Amino acid sequence: MAEAYNYEFFNVSIPSEHVAHVEINRPEKLNAFKEVMWHNLSALFDKLSVDPNIRAVVLSGAGRAFTAGLDVQAASEGGTFAPPTVDGARKANELRRHILEFQDCITSLEKCEKPVICVLHGISFGLALDMSLSCDVRISTQDTKFSVKEVDIGLAADIGTLSRLPHAVGNMSWIKDVALSARVFGSDEALRVGLVSRVAADKSAAMKEALDLASLIASKSPVAVLGTKEILNYSRDKTVAEGLNYTAVWNAAMLQTEDVKEAMLSGMQKRAVKFAKL
Repeated sequence: MAEAYNYEFFNVSIPSEHVAHVEINRPEKLNAFKEVMWHNLSALFDKLSVDPNIRAVVLSGAGRAFTAGLDVQAASEGGTFAPPTVDGARKANELRRHILEFQDCITSLEKCEKPVICVLHGISFGLALDMSLSCDVRISTQDTKFSVKEVDIGLAADIGTLSRLPHAVGNMSWIKDVALSARVFGSDEALRVGLVSRVAADKSAAMKEALDLASLIASKSPVAVLGTKEILNYSRDKTVAEGLNYTAVWNAAMLQTEDVKEAMLSGMQKRAVKFAKL
């Protein structure tokens, strides 16, 4: 089945039942992203989202880094930073479309119906934060080096970090500390503020934890997992009353699943539960 996910700069494998492993594969450039990678990432996760055989996804990077962020050299050779050949308003509108397009590529991880567990190791700069903050669970290693790097290349982070980081970490002083300075910080600090939920000794240990968690999630009702992710993401941006109302409307339909009966019966009969594909 992994052959169906043949996207340049990405390796996709199925390490266990219903679990996909997506590996960013440009290690010679520390997995720095050029334009084709953005589009391939989005296409890949859009496909995983509706694949009935997949129930959880692990995202990692090959080599010494999760990702060093934007491939600045490739970006400078493109048209994004070229002097405008049209008036300022038209150039601005062109850039706005370009930024929104790239934002949508990263948002595809958040919109993926299946939970996405991100394993961060080594250099995890700039785009690494954009991507990981769109994932559902973040696990790092003792050697992970984080940085909201964009001010060091002359721009405000515009692909998601500045919008999602305040929702992931409740300390605005700390957020402004790292975003305004672009300073490098480690996993101990990331764990302390809640940016990651676990810190493993090394990449191998982090991958094992991520795959074990993905397998555990994949063993649950896919209807329940889909609904839990959907409601949590919706409620994050709304009042409690709005979240409760949305939950009631959602479960008015989803409680009619056979998964509830199957889960209850398997518990009473002390047998392994087997859920139908989504």
